[in-house]
Amino acid sequence: MTDRPQSDVFCHPFDDDKLHEECGVFGIYGHGEAAALVALGLHALQHRGQEAAGIVSHDGRHFHSHKAMGKVGDNFSSEEVISTLQGYAALGHNRYATTGGSVLRNIQPIFADLANGGLAVAHNGNLTNAATLREQLVLEGSIFQSTTDTEVIIHLVANSKKMKVVDCLIDAMSKIVGAYSLVALTSKKMIGMRDPFGVRPLVLGRLDESYILTSETCALDIIGASFVRDVEPGEVIVIDDNGMTSTFPFTAPPKRFCIFEHIYFARPDSVVENRSVYDVRKDIGQQLALEHPVDADLIIPVPDSGTPAAIGYAEESGIQFDLGIIRNHYVGRTFIEPTDQIRHLGVKLKLNANRALIDGKRVVLVDDSIVRGTTSTKIVQMMREAGATEVHMRIASPPTTNSCFYGVDTPSRNKLLAAQYEVEEMCKFIGADSLSFISLNGLYVAMGELERNADQPQYCDACFTGDYPIELVDQDAGTAKELTLLSERS
Repeated sequence: MTDRPQSDVFCHPFDDDKLHEECGVFGIYGHGEAAALVALGLHALQHRGQEAAGIVSHDGRHFHSHKAMGKVGDNFSSEEVISTLQGYAALGHNRYATTGGSVLRNIQPIFADLANGGLAVAHNGNLTNAATLREQLVLEGSIFQSTTDTEVIIHLVANSKKMKVVDCLIDAMSKIVGAYSLVALTSKKMIGMRDPFGVRPLVLGRLDESYILTSETCALDIIGASFVRDVEPGEVIVIDDNGMTSTFPFTAPPKRFCIFEHIYFARPDSVVENRSVYDVRKDIGQQLALEHPVDADLIIPVPDSGTPAAIGYAEESGIQFDLGIIRNHYVGRTFIEPTDQIRHLGVKLKLNANRALIDGKRVVLVDDSIVRGTTSTKIVQMMREAGATEVHMRIASPPTTNSCFYGVDTPSRNKLLAAQYEVEEMCKFIGADSLSFISLNGLYVAMGELERNADQPQYCDACFTGDYPIELVDQDAGTAKELTLLSERS
């Protein structure tokens, strides 16, 4: 995974101090309004990627494609655009760059005309041997048109000696190391698969006679579709005019689903791995209150991701919950030129203290995580300026000490506050009266486990532990490097 390139537009400091939500996929097969439904599904998955979006459809004879930088609503809301995406099957993708630059040709789905027909591929995750495979493919004559790791999959499919497209795709993915949920569209099929560890989410849904593959159940809700089940780790699902079939061509090790999906990434109204995300986050807040109580007057969530955990903390502690911070939802990532004065304002562009509520109170701020610590510092300062007599922070995850290489955009380790300081030093850095994180075992208890199995953890928790379940091939080999297209802005 490459570090995300800096945009030449102003990235709001509130957004810059959060882990970013990989990507979202949505595919539907067998519906007369396929593209319009995909656009709606991508709306529901907007939280998983706001840099760009793309849709590819097939009408029985031809593929159609539309891709654009920016949010779904800015590019796929007009009848004019949707009418160009004709067909009974369509595949869409929301992008937040974890590999490759923010350029138009990197937007998924990636499409290619191959020997056995057209193929569109979209995936959520990160291929940890993509750079190694890319170098080998280039030496063998492949010509790449993008810097995204998804294109590596296309070239592996093209080079496969198998006869059928599904077998070619399985053959290609057998060479892949990494965490991924992938959906592919051909002229006659839609194919979905998850990596053998099941790190990234993928669910199966139904709308009348149509099948859907998507990242989260909230995308099914928006179009009135029903949730069928999670796609299993290592499973390959094939959907065509005859219905759905399922195979397990990959050997599946013990599941290691990303625990941060429950903490932050997934929408709270989604059901992930058979558990309500909202309920899990409340349970985490309750466990956090049991582990780290504090004598205070108000429990205040850091909006919006800290809200369910703060409700749980308040319920367990008996301390009043209230909205002490009001979020301005109308400040985009591009605002104005980042003068020194604007940089100093920082978080106040998006968050503002509810002064009448806070003045003279001892407050507990509940947030999902601390990354660089810059936002936490400004929020603590905001509380003090609003008249809080004490400011305590409680974090609904263990300290984030390691970078993710499985499709989540994280700073390098030397920029993670918890990798540089102990908790007491972190508390001084952000200026709080106290700072506490939920314990790793406590997090697992909130997830419904008795404790974390140290020999065989039930989740991927590498961002907290450094225990990476999938080999980091490119990082270990030192083959990951910046590619020329990273400098492009078109």
